[in-house]
Amino acid sequence: MNPMAPKTLADRFDHIVLTVNDIEGTTSFYERALGFERENFQGSDGRPRCTLRFGSQKINLQDRATDTANKAQTPTFGSGDFCLIAAVPLDQMLAHLRAESIAIVAGPVTRRGAVGQMRSVYFRDPDGNLVEVSEYMSG
Repeated sequence: MNPMAPKTLADRFDHIVLTVNDIEGTTSFYERALGFERENFQGSDGRPRCTLRFGSQKINLQDRATDTANKAQTPTFGSGDFCLIAAVPLDQMLAHLRAESIAIVAGPVTRRGAVGQMRSVYFRDPDGNLVEVSEYMSG
C-alpha cells in the first residue's frame, strides 16, 4: 500500500442491495416498519428499479429476475444482516414495531457498535433478513 495514502480509503456506506422474493411486499414492509420512502428509478441498463430511502442512505431492491451487470455472485433471499441507527428513542421504535405486529427476534440487548455501546432490537423482514435497529448509549 502506498505509504502516503490514508489508512482507511472508504468513508461510509452509501447503499446496500437486498435480493427479495417480492419487491412490492418488501417495500410495503419497510414503509410500515421503518417509515422508509419508496423511489423508483431507472437502472444503468434502462430498466426500472426500486429503492428504499431513509436519511442519506438507501436500500436497493432486486429480485432474481433483476438483470444487472453488477450484483452479488450468488444473490440469496434472507442472507442480509444489517444494523440501522434509530432516528427516535429505541423504546419508541420498539413500541412502533409492536403496534405494527412485527415480531421482535431479540432485544433490547446491549451490543458493541462501530463507535461504542448501543442498545439494539432485532426483527426479520419478509425474506428473513435480520434487521437490527439500535441507539447509542451515552457515556
